[in-house]
Parts: sequence; C-alpha cells; structure tokens
Amino acid sequence: MALHHGLFDSTKSLNDDRFWIFAWMIDLFLLPLTHDKSAPMSKNQPTALDKIRNFSIVAHIDHGKSTLADRLIQVTGGLSTRDMKAQVLDNMDIERERGITIKAQTVRLDYTADDGETYQLNLIDTPGHVDFAYEVSRSLAAVEGSLLVVDASQGVEAQTLANVYKAIENDHEIVPVLNKIDLPAAEPARIRQQIEDVIGLDASDAVEISAKTGIGIDKVLEAIVTRLPSPKGDIDAPLKAMLVDSWYDAYLGVVVLVRVIDGLLKKGQRIKLISTDANYLIDRVGVFRPKQEMTNILGPGEIGFFTAAIKQVADTRVGDTVTDEKNQCKEALQGYEPAQSVVFCGLFPVDSAEFEDLRDAMAKLRLNDASFDFEMETSAALGFGFRCGFLGLLHLEIIRERLEREFDIDLITTAPSVIYHIHLTDDSMVELHNPADMPDVMKIERIEEPWIEATILVPDEYLGAVLKLCQDRRGRQKDLTYAGARAMVVYELPLNEVVFDFYDRLKSLTRGYASFDYNLTGYEEGKLVKMQILVNAEPVDALSMVVHADRAQARGRSMCAKLKELIPRHLFKIPVQAAIGGKIIARETIGSMGKDVTAKCYGGDITRKRKLLEKQKAGKKKMRQFGKVDIPQEAFIKALKMDDD
Repeated sequence: MALHHGLFDSTKSLNDDRFWIFAWMIDLFLLPLTHDKSAPMSKNQPTALDKIRNFSIVAHIDHGKSTLADRLIQVTGGLSTRDMKAQVLDNMDIERERGITIKAQTVRLDYTADDGETYQLNLIDTPGHVDFAYEVSRSLAAVEGSLLVVDASQGVEAQTLANVYKAIENDHEIVPVLNKIDLPAAEPARIRQQIEDVIGLDASDAVEISAKTGIGIDKVLEAIVTRLPSPKGDIDAPLKAMLVDSWYDAYLGVVVLVRVIDGLLKKGQRIKLISTDANYLIDRVGVFRPKQEMTNILGPGEIGFFTAAIKQVADTRVGDTVTDEKNQCKEALQGYEPAQSVVFCGLFPVDSAEFEDLRDAMAKLRLNDASFDFEMETSAALGFGFRCGFLGLLHLEIIRERLEREFDIDLITTAPSVIYHIHLTDDSMVELHNPADMPDVMKIERIEEPWIEATILVPDEYLGAVLKLCQDRRGRQKDLTYAGARAMVVYELPLNEVVFDFYDRLKSLTRGYASFDYNLTGYEEGKLVKMQILVNAEPVDALSMVVHADRAQARGRSMCAKLKELIPRHLFKIPVQAAIGGKIIARETIGSMGKDVTAKCYGGDITRKRKLLEKQKAGKKKMRQFGKVDIPQEAFIKALKMDDD
C-alpha cells in the first residue's frame, strides 16, 4: 500500500473517486510482488500442538450431549445467533425427528482462555444408543480426552458405563460434567458420589452445568483447556493420518474425515491410502466450523477433511492410514477393529424392477455407515434382494427408514435373525445367517447360538418385572448390586431372545427408567429348531425362524393368531399354520368373505338352495387351490413382535 501512496502524492488534481480506483488497480498488480510467498497466511498455518485440544462428548441417551455441543458452538462463536438451531450437528431429518444422534459429527472451535491464549478445540459429538457404539469407538480413537456428561437427576446409566469404559481403554483424560442442574429433581452431590462408587472416577471437581440454559459453559471450556492433554506429533516427519470417517457427496465424490498424527496434509499433495494401495491428488482441504471452511493445510493433532475426486466406495476404509505417495511413513496405524454385525435380515424391494436402485442406494449408505454390511440373496417368494447385517434392531430400523426416505424405495423386511453355528455330522461347521437356508435335520449334529452379557440399571420398584422378563427369555442371573436406590443387574441371555423386542419390553415394563447395554460373550449349544409359517399351505420364507424347542409351540400359536388378525380376508378360507419339519404345531383359519348366494331364492324346494351353496363351495375350493394370498408389508414386522402378557 505504501508504494502507491508515494506515487500519487502529486495527484491532487484528480477527484477522490478516480484517485482511489487508480490506487486500488496499482495495488492489485504490485501486491503479489511485495508479498512474501514463503510465509503462509495465518488461516493456512498449522496450529502449535500445545494450543490444540481434541475431545469427545460421551454419555447415555438423552443426557444432553448434542445440546452441550450446541452451547459450546454458540459461546465460542462457531455460528451466529441467526444460524443456531437445536441439535445443530445432527444433519439428518431422522436424527431430528427421533431426537437421537446416529452419526458422530466433528466441529473445530476457537476459544480464547482466561490466560489470554487462543486454543483450537476439535469436538466430536457421539451417539448414545447401544446400536451405534461402533461410531463412539471410532471417534474416541481420534481424540485424547472426553467430557463425560451425566444427567444430574437420573445419574449413571448403562450406556454411561459402556462409553466411559471405552474412553478409559483409549487412555483418555476424562472430565465429569453434571448436566441439567437447573431441574428441580437435580441432586449433584448424590450423582457425584454415584460416579465415584459405580465408575471409580474422582468427581469432586465435576463441572456443574445446564446445557439448555447455558449455565456453567465457560467452566467447561476452561476445564477442556486446563485439564485435557494436548496431542503429540512431529511436523517434520512423513505424513501419517488416520481415516476417521467418510461419506458420499453428490458433487464432490467421497469426503474423507482425517486426524493428522505426523507431518502435513496439503492441497495439491499426492497421497496414498495404505490398506487399498490407492493414490490420489488432494483438491480440497478444510475443517468444519460447523460449516465447511477451506484451510488448504492440516498439521499434527488437527482434525479436518479432504476431497480428492475419489469415486470408489471401497477405497476409503475407515481406520486406514493416509500418507504421502513419495515420502511414506514407516508403519501404518493400527486402525479399528471391524464392526461385528449381530442382527441379520433380508431387505427386498416391493417392486422387483427397483433391485438395481436398491443396490446403488445400499452402496452409498455403506460408505456413510461402515458398520452396515450386505450381500445379495434370492427368495422364492420375494425375488431378488439383500441379506443385511446390523448392530441391533434400532440400526436395522434406521437403515430401512433411510433407504425409503432418501432413495424412495419401498421395502419388505424379513424376520431378523442372528448367526448360528451349525455343526454337521461330517465334523464341519457352517454359519447360518438365514433360517430358510438351514441344512437337512439328519445332517445336523448340534446347533450353537450366540450369548450376550447384558447390564441393566433399573429403579428398585421395577426390579421384579425386569428379573421376570430376563428369566422368561432364558436368562441366567450373574450379578445383582445396588447403587443408591437403583439396582444393577447383570444377566447372561441368548441373543436370539433379545433381538426382536427385548428393549421395547424392558422400556414399557419400567416406564422408560431402565437402561440397557450388552456385549457378545460367545456361542453355546442350544436345543434349537427351525419353525416355518405356512399361509394357504405355502411356506413364507420371510417368517421362517430358529426358535428354542421348549418355546416353539407357544411362539407358533402367537404367530398364527397375529397373522389371522393382520392378513386381510379373501374370497376363500386361508389356513395359517406353524410347522417344525413335517409336523404342524399350531393353526388358525382366516374366514372367507361371505356372499349370500341364496338371497334370491325365496320359497320353493330346499334343494335349489343346496345346489347354489354346493356350487359356491366348489368355487371357493378351486380359488383356495389357485388363489394368491397377499400379505401386507406391515404384517411382517408386527407378527414378529413377541407378547409376554
């Protein structure tokens, strides 16, 4: 700027407007000559490691993780008041409607602390539901500290325990935060003691806040800066970055979220993804604030995203190591353990012409959700579809709803099932994902089913109902302890009995006060049989299931009774049967829609009426032989809900 001011000292005769336009044009041409290109602009410089704090928010469902993230973004100026909205990090409509977080989201915040220094805070907001625990474990591996949010009225819940143990496994520094202290039922002193008794964390300096009203948010920010550690890394080492997440963008291709460990990630750099051995040229580098902001460079300890015209879904595996193509790091990062699907079901398009659309939609969702798995299968009744693996029933429900909403595909869902180990008489073992594929009974030596260890926290007055529910589902009690007025029950349960509606039953029996978490323990031999449902003497693949022999008859009767109510009446009688092998164990009959064929017969001989009735009977028999029974889509899931009344 000094150059042109000196140049125009004698141009007093020019009017002001012309003078400044001319000065601006000179400035435009001379500025590149005077600017030092070696010094990057402040926005494009990596932040010093001691000024970075990477942390995650972990808690049970509805304890206020997303609301706390909203307040942190608001207080640090991440978004203007006009742009702020509730659950600002929950992008999907389904997250907002259900009030739950499904995908972990990241945001970078700048905070000037009491010591006058400005810190870069990288926050990851995580889901709370047991079905999305894989999202939580991925997020925790990318950061050094955690805010443990506990509801000051409800206290420690099952998922609080599960998530805090994951954080401890990742060597996190943990800051306890007591939320909702503005509620009349809040008891901060009791909950502090409960955190120390149940979890074993020192909660004497727990931060008391109300994320909804903003009370204590400044204390949380100071605790993040003073109590959480800064990341470690070497800026001069070859690039080493962890691929934390990836998702599909219709305009940019695959967007990759990374945490840089060592070195620099820059725009225009050629990178290599180690596990897939694929090379790319980076075209955009930036961070979320929570809106996208281009930075062109990421240094050690920083969390951000890049795009590189990646089109192949399979090339961006979560947990992969990103390095420089020419100057590669010596060893790859350990990565994440792959997600273990525990619930399987078939998804088939109602219109078979939409099969290819369903395949494309699933491929895009698979990129967005690494814990979702699928492979093609065919069914005699339903045609071409996919056998899909999920982390739980809520996960199944969310994926199904997203496919129907985001891709406009109508689906039929088959009965959810778990993986069984079938040991055959020739000493081999096969995994059974679909009950319809069960081998011949004569070839089976034994069947093993998966078992889980379930932790249930429940108020004392509902303990009896919970114990009865677990016993009815073939559970074995392992432990029963008390934390104040709440009981913590540990049960061993067969996963087969849990995947249908155990969680729904638990919530209704305890009026929503019980919390539930589980982990897979292994396989045990069980007295299991395959039960088929026959509608009009035709087996319905979608309703085949593996059940315990002692409960097969009760389950068969329940299924037949429900289907009798759910399947609409036809012009002919429809028998609904439950069968094990060739033996029918339960039956209901759906009555035919009646038509009074004798209405016009008044007076005269009775044989005229009999003749008409016999003719109608013969017609209905023929209809039953060749008629097709339409089972409505909602009948499938409703029929599978167990009744323990």
